[in-house]
Amino acid sequence: MAYFLIDNNTKLQLIKEKPFKLEKDIQKITELNLKEIFGLEFVCSEFTVKNFRIDTLAYDRESNSFVIIEYKKDKNFSVIDQGFAYLSCMLNNKSDFILEYNEHNKNSLKREDIDWSQSKIVFISSSFTIYQKEAINFNDLPIELWEVKRYCNNTISYQQIINKGSQESIRAISKLDSSISNITNEIKIYSETDHLAKASEQIIELYEMLKNKILTNYDDINVKIRKYYIAFISKTNFVDIRISKKDIKIWLNLPKGKLNDPQNIARDVSAIGHWGNGDYELILKNDDNIEYIMYLIKQAYEYNKK
Repeated sequence: MAYFLIDNNTKLQLIKEKPFKLEKDIQKITELNLKEIFGLEFVCSEFTVKNFRIDTLAYDRESNSFVIIEYKKDKNFSVIDQGFAYLSCMLNNKSDFILEYNEHNKNSLKREDIDWSQSKIVFISSSFTIYQKEAINFNDLPIELWEVKRYCNNTISYQQIINKGSQESIRAISKLDSSISNITNEIKIYSETDHLAKASEQIIELYEMLKNKILTNYDDINVKIRKYYIAFISKTNFVDIRISKKDIKIWLNLPKGKLNDPQNIARDVSAIGHWGNGDYELILKNDDNIEYIMYLIKQAYEYNKK
């Protein structure tokens, strides 16, 4: 994709790419900005366990899981082979990862605090080959590819390579490879279908209506499927949705006191445990007040865009 500067509001000037010379350059800028780029907590660099050296170890506070990040300039590596090798190393040496986290953080983790089923690996490179991009075309692969580009006007972009919506499962390969099978038995990638499976037809239709309204109103939204809810993300999560058989729970990512709710339908959950982000919870059972709920969601969207 080409990017341009507008000169005097009429002339377009091409912004040239300024390639990274070293993997270390990509690693340094990524580690310093993990929260802004991926919403992750930095743990450490160059973590060695057994025969593996992990470039960056991070922790996802939202899913309570570890994330391994590797930086690549080599175009010949297999994302499947290397990805599952690193994940296997993690799952077979859990105590080492917990110890490493605890040595670098004031808040200690226990084994039961971590959801190992949500573990994943992220490969970051200036570019990936067509073969590497095709290799991730599964619907349940705990591996992500991100392309990073730096430009001469002192800007940088991180773009995730999205699979083509394949219905094929990595388990088809795991039947032929026991090492992959062991990982797929422990790590679970959740889909929208998993969340909708428990809902009635009425609730499914209601969710689709709500989702379409959110995506139609805002053009910068990513939808991420979490284990316990579906997250709608702009700069960060602004609304999280959990689907059940008879209703839909909605959490607005707003701190207590920041929601203008004249009808007083939002529940204050700031002092109780709940899934999702934010201090307000809504229950949606039909479309009677869906427009008013969209008014509340808009407040969460605008608050988190600041």
